[in-house]
Amino acid sequence: MNTIYLDYAATTPLDERVLEVMLPYMTQNFGNASSAHHFGQKAKVMVEEAREKVASLINAEPSEIIFTSGGTESDNAAIRGLMAASPEKNVLVTSPIEHHAVLTPVESADSNEWSHVFVQPDDTGIITPESLNEVLHEKTALVSLMHVNNELGTLNNIEALAHIAHTHDIPFHTDAVQSLGKIPLDVKKLDIDILSGSAHKIYGPKGVGLMYVKNGSEWKPLLIGGSQERRRRGGTTNVPGVIGFARALELAVSEMDKNLEHYRTLREILFRELSDKLKACNWFINGNEDQRVPHILNIAFLNDEGKGIDGEMLLLNLDIEGICVSNGSACTSGAVEPSHVLLGMGLSEERAMSSIRISFGKDTSEKEVVLFVERLNNVLTRMFDLVS
Repeated sequence: MNTIYLDYAATTPLDERVLEVMLPYMTQNFGNASSAHHFGQKAKVMVEEAREKVASLINAEPSEIIFTSGGTESDNAAIRGLMAASPEKNVLVTSPIEHHAVLTPVESADSNEWSHVFVQPDDTGIITPESLNEVLHEKTALVSLMHVNNELGTLNNIEALAHIAHTHDIPFHTDAVQSLGKIPLDVKKLDIDILSGSAHKIYGPKGVGLMYVKNGSEWKPLLIGGSQERRRRGGTTNVPGVIGFARALELAVSEMDKNLEHYRTLREILFRELSDKLKACNWFINGNEDQRVPHILNIAFLNDEGKGIDGEMLLLNLDIEGICVSNGSACTSGAVEPSHVLLGMGLSEERAMSSIRISFGKDTSEKEVVLFVERLNNVLTRMFDLVS
């Protein structure tokens, strides 16, 4: 049985064209970019060329790009760095449907000195400028709201949200891990202060990410102890990772239109197949059906009475059928919990538990989507027969 991988929002394979440019800096040209000798300086030149390339692809200045170990570090560094630079303000604003890389540092900051406020999404998972404006006040130190939701695929109007924050003189951070390289991204047009990105979502290497920090922003480094990244992020530079990231982003941007059209086609086929061939139950899209990216879909499966099935078991049964998808459930102390994102946008626990995330990649075929629905229907038929 051939495996059908539909979890590209979790990670992507390394593009061979990316590996090709990385390999020399993992073997022959392995110098430390911080070394003063010519071997190290050759590596440094390549890192700076990669920085210039990445900056140009998102309309930033090279001096505004900081390379990190990934999206989680970038999110943490953005939030904690802005906190450290904000002695007069002590309230953090985010939403309950952010990635845990944002939620955990925000919630862990709660103390006698710091607190956080959630801006609630609407029932389609969108943060509106009006709802953001309602929760801002003179003590707000930072707003952090993601560009594309990693579970829903919903697309926030970051330009409008950042404008609201800036009218209150509040810095704005966005987690762009699921949008960087997938849709057009111009940091000047968005008018954001800090952005987080990751390489392994765009066919680049794991273990490397970036921060865009707008020149002039009040921000302090999270990792200290070294002069790397102009003293903004201590730690030995991941030379091959940085080079690979730049190449992956270059390819993603150059092939973006083709990939977006491909994802739209796959989405139409998925909807058609679900409507025509899913007989076991009803299906519903979670999240805004228009304001979204085409490569991520979150779908709930419920019977005519509104009863769902165990999402974790659905995931396991699909895996047995050779289908790799995901859901928002996490196993904590042996208890399966529904997605915090789906609950945060107001869905019932029943619907949240009965949902899965499907995410396409550039190599996903139309045939795979058709086969996926066929196997999905078989699995759901067995599962709903057991609960009926």
